[in-house]
Amino acid sequence: MNRRLILVLIMIVLFLFGCSRSPETAIERRIRRVENGLLADMADPPWRRMTLAERMAHYDVPGVSIAVINDHQIEWAKGYGLLQAGSPDPVTAETFFQTGSIAKPVIAAAALHHVEQGLLDLDQDVNQSLVSWQLPQNQFTAEEKVTLRRLLSHTAGVTVHGFVGYAQGEEIPTLQQILDGEPPANSPPIRVDTIPGSQFRYSGGGYMIVQQLLEDVTGAPFPDMMKDTILEPWGMSAATLQSPLPEDRWANAASGHYANGSPMPGRWHNYPEHGAGASMWATPSDMATFALGVMQSYAGQSDKVLSQEMAVQMLSPQITGRGLGPSLGHDGADRFYFMHDGINDGYKSVFAAYPQRGQGVVIMTNADSGDALWREILNSVSVEYGYVPNNSAHYAAVALALALAVLGVLLLRQKKQEDG
Repeated sequence: MNRRLILVLIMIVLFLFGCSRSPETAIERRIRRVENGLLADMADPPWRRMTLAERMAHYDVPGVSIAVINDHQIEWAKGYGLLQAGSPDPVTAETFFQTGSIAKPVIAAAALHHVEQGLLDLDQDVNQSLVSWQLPQNQFTAEEKVTLRRLLSHTAGVTVHGFVGYAQGEEIPTLQQILDGEPPANSPPIRVDTIPGSQFRYSGGGYMIVQQLLEDVTGAPFPDMMKDTILEPWGMSAATLQSPLPEDRWANAASGHYANGSPMPGRWHNYPEHGAGASMWATPSDMATFALGVMQSYAGQSDKVLSQEMAVQMLSPQITGRGLGPSLGHDGADRFYFMHDGINDGYKSVFAAYPQRGQGVVIMTNADSGDALWREILNSVSVEYGYVPNNSAHYAAVALALALAVLGVLLLRQKKQEDG
């Protein structure tokens, strides 16, 4: 009997050791671990990990697409689910989604490029560069000026948090109608109502002023300017800021869905708010390529769009951990990161990138409930790729200790029976 118990002990030890230490190098294995490792909370133990399929069903998210950066390159990209609930068409790595505000750092990079070209100044009153429209002055702008730096970092005191878009068939306003809140615009006027530079307050309206700035100084339509400045130089091949989306691209576009999983009428809203990023369509690989471009500039490995000096400025905190475009964070050691999430009606997305580690992830969903899902996917990717410590070995050690304790009790009980 003792020999059998000892054999069981050896098997348990070997099994647990193998689970915690076996090398996993194939990308396919990493993908499977991500797909089966979703965590509602980062502190949850391994046995609470859930599958991507069951969490998509739980949150009524028809489709999701993921791209992962590792070792300074896109390691894998994969789509899951459906372009539209009830349709047979699958989401693939080539499916594009409305990005929402994860495009704001892309817009910021374009503005910073034109600063380097001498067409804009980060710290000059924007009214000195605005031609076709002027930001109304008031008691707040009398104290401090609205500058490009403040617009990009959401510290300019500008109103209008975000935009809801326009249903198919609705009249689309011009940029100046959006800026002034005039019909058919469905958003209020974009104005200054706090002292510029005094606080952080997220403002999609501020980025609409950036759009007007860029159109005025380049003389080009915004989607064309973005294509020439960012999308083509950095190889974002599927991305576009054209709105409405050209019909020849509809077949590969993910439809938006409400939180209950039902498709939006007309599949999606149209967004004329280019500067806020709302009009952009892209694949996760496009956004991962953008993140790689910023990281390469930041490391001084490329000046195709931004110099190293300008990329460092972009990723330097202005107020409350906000850079010139992205949010910034630091989890210790080499875990400095920049990120942004995105929300359009029917779509939720996020990207995060770690310049010093050459890592990152982009997650895009086609549902209003997609933010809850992308957080769980982000947790899974974070554990798998080391953005956070992996506690699996700790839990394995605890399980081994419990197994040894149980075995010890069994051995003592067996010995008492033999002695009795």
